[in-house]
Amino acid sequence: MAEPALWTADELVAASGGKLIGAVSKPLNGVSIDTRTIASGDIFVAIRGETHDAHDFVAKALAAGAGLAIVSRVTDEMKAAGPLLVVDNDPLEGLVKIGRESRARSQAQIVGVTGSVGKTSTKEMLRVALGASGLTHSSVASFNNHWGVPLTLARMPRNAAYGVFEIGMNHVGEITPLVDMVRPHAAIVTNVAPVHVGNFNSVEEIADAKAEIFSGVQAGGHAVLNRDNAFFDRLAAAARRAGIQNIISFGAHEKADVKSERVALHSTCSCVTADVMGEKLIYKLGLPGEHMVLNSLAVLAAAKVMGADLARAALALAVAEAAKGRGVHHYLRIESGELLLIDESYNANPVSMAAALALLGRAKTGKGGRRIAVLGDMLELGKDGASLHAELSKAVDANKVDVVYAAGPLMAHLWEKTPEERRGASANTSAELKDSLLDGLHAGDVVMIKGSLGSRMGPLVDAIKERFAPLNRDH
Repeated sequence: MAEPALWTADELVAASGGKLIGAVSKPLNGVSIDTRTIASGDIFVAIRGETHDAHDFVAKALAAGAGLAIVSRVTDEMKAAGPLLVVDNDPLEGLVKIGRESRARSQAQIVGVTGSVGKTSTKEMLRVALGASGLTHSSVASFNNHWGVPLTLARMPRNAAYGVFEIGMNHVGEITPLVDMVRPHAAIVTNVAPVHVGNFNSVEEIADAKAEIFSGVQAGGHAVLNRDNAFFDRLAAAARRAGIQNIISFGAHEKADVKSERVALHSTCSCVTADVMGEKLIYKLGLPGEHMVLNSLAVLAAAKVMGADLARAALALAVAEAAKGRGVHHYLRIESGELLLIDESYNANPVSMAAALALLGRAKTGKGGRRIAVLGDMLELGKDGASLHAELSKAVDANKVDVVYAAGPLMAHLWEKTPEERRGASANTSAELKDSLLDGLHAGDVVMIKGSLGSRMGPLVDAIKERFAPLNRDH
């Protein structure tokens, strides 16, 4: 017997309070806000953004195969193109209502993930680990904001056994409405660090903002907290005030409930011996880096308290992969050899930058190769921005980085502390580094690229991949 569609038209009308115009003729099995990714039968939600109003693309979406469009205004062109669900005020609010209905009907065990660093990587590990025990739904990319969370909820299959939701913020009060939609059975806080600190008065205020995730945890639920983080006690106290009695700690700390006992770090993976609430596990993690090991402990803690098969979860972590822009390894062919490109371009802050430089430090160069760091500005650091960039010189030294390329006015403070023999090039923008970077790469090099989104380091990754062909190899 075929599975029922993700949504029926009647369910959407009831959930959104809207009015249906036209007849729905396709099974509604997806939800989209982007005409570039429309699949047959998708529900297209015409969200009004800062620069574009998706109502202008409704007819295009329906022509591309969408089974229904959710709109707040109607034109003859839209009506001629296909069925419409007309909601009051804002289609985004309609999406929120549909997301809430999806959560209400779901029998899945739900986990929410927040933290200053590592949310997406932890979410991806959870997807793989929980997926070994049952159908697991998670957000694509970093859909962790006011539209990403309801969109992910609305897409959750009826028969999902587990749901994994990333919840982000860069201001006070942003997590509360998101977790109120998600209503997790377990809430993970990966860590608290000086990220977006330009929007806060202190790191303590960031910790309190992260603690908003506890407000939505279901009765009898769990808080999974980093025992190694300086804000563990503060977060644990906030969880208790929110009525959460089940607090599970993870880390290398001797008092952690889920703790690493032995870790072997390699250039492309890690091998871990851990104690998970009294259960001994030895597992391979397909992601390199001490920070990834730490986050894997949070994943196993959540798997344990949510009733998943712990052994299967640990075994599945061997095939976990880095998310785009978060440590993906690209092996490329270059004249008379190969080079390794480590793509860390998605975003950056002092903690993640240090972790990325540590990854570079453990990477194996080829004969005559060098470790090359291509670094763009870390943004939203407030008054401490200059000093935090300059302090990266310690991590550059500790990880034996041979060459530094610096993009942006803030990264110029690192450049000033970089010895002449380690200097590649410096520029105000990443685009200005392109030619010198491409021309300076040699066989055997390992090049790591990282910076905040606003630094636009991603195009440098693309430029290297366009210049040098990929190599097929096991690693």
